[in-house]
Parts: sequence; C-alpha cells; structure tokens
Amino acid sequence: MDILFWILIIGCFILSFVGLLYPIIPSVLVIWAGVGIYHFGINSNEISWITVTMLVILTILLFLADYLANQHFVDKAGATQWGNRAAAIGLIVGSFVIPPFGVIIIPFAFVLIAEMLQKKSFQESFKVAFATFIAFLSGTIAKAVVQLIMIIVFFVDVAI
Repeated sequence: MDILFWILIIGCFILSFVGLLYPIIPSVLVIWAGVGIYHFGINSNEISWITVTMLVILTILLFLADYLANQHFVDKAGATQWGNRAAAIGLIVGSFVIPPFGVIIIPFAFVLIAEMLQKKSFQESFKVAFATFIAFLSGTIAKAVVQLIMIIVFFVDVAI
C-alpha cells in the first residue's frame, strides 16, 4: 500500500510543476495534498513541526513572490485596472487555448487590447503587455524555485 501512496505523492509533486504552465491547477495545494497523503497514509508521526512551519512559510513566500512580481512589473509599466483584469482573464482563457503557449500569448493579447481600449498608444499598450509577460515569467520562475524547495524540505524531513 505504501508504494501506491508514494506514487500518489510523487504524482502530486509533478502535477504541482504542471500547474506552473496551467494556472488552473493550484500548485501549492497539490504539494500540500502530497504531504497530506504521506501524513495520513504512510506515517502520521514523521513530519516534524519544523517542516510544517517551513512549508507554511514557503507557501506564504510563494504567494508573495507571484503577487509582488506581477505588481512590480505591471504597475511599473503603467497598467490600468482594465489591463490587470485582462491579464487575469487571459491567463484563465489561455490555460485552455493553445496549451501551454496560451498562458503567454492570450494574456499578452488581452492586455494589449485592453490598454489600447483605454486610449493608450500602441507603444504604451505594448509596453504594459510585455511587462505582463515578464511578470508571468518571473513569477513562474520564483514559484518553481519555492515549490522545489518545499519538496526538498519534505523529502529531507521524511528521509531523516
């Protein structure tokens, strides 16, 4: 039975990285699901409070990294509220259209159009759309690093 649980745990960890390209998959929750499977399925006494605390802190860091990367690049470029909304909608729509490239192309196009509808020039609109692209990439890289650290913390605790 332990082998089945380990397959599920590793599957959760892999799925968390798939969630980086398909934002519809809640990556951090999938990691926590893997930890929960271990705790409730294999050994409920092995995961230390230090590991749980570190995972909680890393989860908060993951959300902050994503939010701050987006705010930094998009606000610095001068995005409007409509541009921010278009990016969010484009990210969701892009998850289903031309996967996995849709999460890059669709938000870019939606932001470009939204900013132009706000009477910005093509150059200004393109700058905001490009900043949205950079924010997505930097946020994705930051989330990947934090997720990897979370998984390493889990395995180090379980292996010791």
